[in-house]
Amino acid sequence: MIQGKLIIFSAPSGAGKTTIVKHLLKKFPLLSFSISATTRESRGDEEHEKDYYFISQEAFLHKVSHHEFVEFEEVYKGTFYGTLRSEIQRIWNEGKHVIFDIDVEGGLRLKRKYEENALAIFVQPPSLEVLKERLSGRGTDSQEKLQERFIKAEKELKYADKFDVVLKNFDLETACKEAEKLVSDFISK
Repeated sequence: MIQGKLIIFSAPSGAGKTTIVKHLLKKFPLLSFSISATTRESRGDEEHEKDYYFISQEAFLHKVSHHEFVEFEEVYKGTFYGTLRSEIQRIWNEGKHVIFDIDVEGGLRLKRKYEENALAIFVQPPSLEVLKERLSGRGTDSQEKLQERFIKAEKELKYADKFDVVLKNFDLETACKEAEKLVSDFISK
């Protein structure tokens, strides 16, 4: 089995991890994005096999029963997300390192599984209030879904100290520069 490194970015929804990961993918040609599988519907202009593998709950649970996931969880009631073993291997076969934009619990599971071969970074927003403003401002979720996200975000913020690094995203440009240094240092080891 060919093996590269894993760079894990985790945070509550709205903390900026996706923007930082997209920035890093432009800066580092040796990184490739791990596409997660999910049972949720696509939002906006999300594309199958680019942003996510959008699959049915039945197909997802079939893959679970056949141990095709490195990690998975029911992030919201009835909505599953997971990382396929084949996705990590696909990227390593290309001679690249895997970068993840993943929820907090999934990120910690990956770190435990790959240990020193993985760098787990928690992206911390300026405050819970700013996070709520960002999520509300997206206009993509119902009030019920937003409330669910706020409750989850409060819980996830308590996990920050379990990560290798806490990257404060109080200013996006600064956070991106700090993320570049963290990734550069880690992949050059």
